[in-house]
Amino acid sequence: MEKLNKSDPLLRQIISIIGPLNLQRRDDCYQALLRSIVGQQLSAKVASVINERLRNITNNDLTPETLISLSDDRLREIGISFRKISYIRDLSEKVIQKEILFDHLSYMGNETVISLLTQIKGIGRWTAEMFLIFSLGRLDVLSLLDVGLQRGVKWLYSAPKDVDGKKLLEEKGKQWAPYQSIASLYLWEIVNREFVLSYSSFKKYIESNM
Repeated sequence: MEKLNKSDPLLRQIISIIGPLNLQRRDDCYQALLRSIVGQQLSAKVASVINERLRNITNNDLTPETLISLSDDRLREIGISFRKISYIRDLSEKVIQKEILFDHLSYMGNETVISLLTQIKGIGRWTAEMFLIFSLGRLDVLSLLDVGLQRGVKWLYSAPKDVDGKKLLEEKGKQWAPYQSIASLYLWEIVNREFVLSYSSFKKYIESNM
């Protein structure tokens, strides 16, 4: 954390304002990917409702074997689309057939894990990057295509609207290594706390709170 603070004065300021943030790991890797698939293109509220229904119909036994045993009709009844059902079945089958061994992922590099996970239907690079951060606890992951991170970095550095958020994120990420995941937590928090809506930029925030 000290290295991160020293590498970027503006990030150091926002860390001081927001305070400590902890990387909360999700212990069950299969369930983490399952939730990611269920939640695709849904609001957090709707995704939460469907995930709760899934827990109810499985008696909280969210294992690949249990999910495979459920009929398409049963999964459709709780609001899961046919496309997502096919994704869930592909994930479950790959785990059952040991094509995906979660215990082995901890020993693999980030890009190797991403390459492996994106072979699962419905799992793209962004989902794999979130898995690296929140399931494997990797500290040096930066998801360049994440819209929230792009909004956060443009706000923090008072960048004009026409600046490419992805390029700015990539440029600043070099300063944050090897703690890009931690920097990401603060950029997400900037958005979550609606700083980006209340002030046009971090510069404006500082001016308004002096």
